[in-house]
Amino acid sequence: MKILILEDDKLFNETLEDFLEEEGFDVAFALDPYSALELAYEQKFDLYLFDVNLPYETGFSLLKKLRDSGDSTPTIFLTSRDDKNSITEGFNVGADDYMKKPIDLDELLLRIRAILRRKYRSDKITIGEYTIDVMAKKLYHNHKLLKVTSKAIELLLLLLNAKGEVVQTAQIEEQLWHANEEASLGAIRVYVTKLKKYFPNIENIRGVGYRLGN
Repeated sequence: MKILILEDDKLFNETLEDFLEEEGFDVAFALDPYSALELAYEQKFDLYLFDVNLPYETGFSLLKKLRDSGDSTPTIFLTSRDDKNSITEGFNVGADDYMKKPIDLDELLLRIRAILRRKYRSDKITIGEYTIDVMAKKLYHNHKLLKVTSKAIELLLLLLNAKGEVVQTAQIEEQLWHANEEASLGAIRVYVTKLKKYFPNIENIRGVGYRLGN
């Protein structure tokens, strides 16, 4: 899972980065809002960790820009502010959680995992002899790791969450590629072909999208 850290305290930024990488996360970091915004437009993240008091503008302002652009990435604010107005503002601009500094790293990890579980509903999903590790975006057959890309896993999760309904191609493109990335219909077809080796009930609804049949 990929996390973007925005924290202008370089030492604390590095502490968070080291801790989360040790816990198995893929981490990118920024020291100011402009750099964070650029990273958010260039890459797709599973979670944002934002400080509030920053140079140039607040974390609240940055998250509002991202939310207004359609970015719904789960976000936790890490801040020294604890007044009711600040907490209210943080949640009003779209935060999912709010932690007051100094941060207990073990508690932060629990909150991150809780948010990601809510996003994907479960840590692991079992389909017959197959298991999807949702957090790691990996697919296993009888505990043996299969060579399936993370984007193909994201597509499979989309189809599962649709519960038999058709997932339109435009929705797949929106979920698998960031707004700043070029979506690829050819890549989607490759992912589907790979997944159909294990889940032959994936159906192509011509001109519309795909669905996971019974």
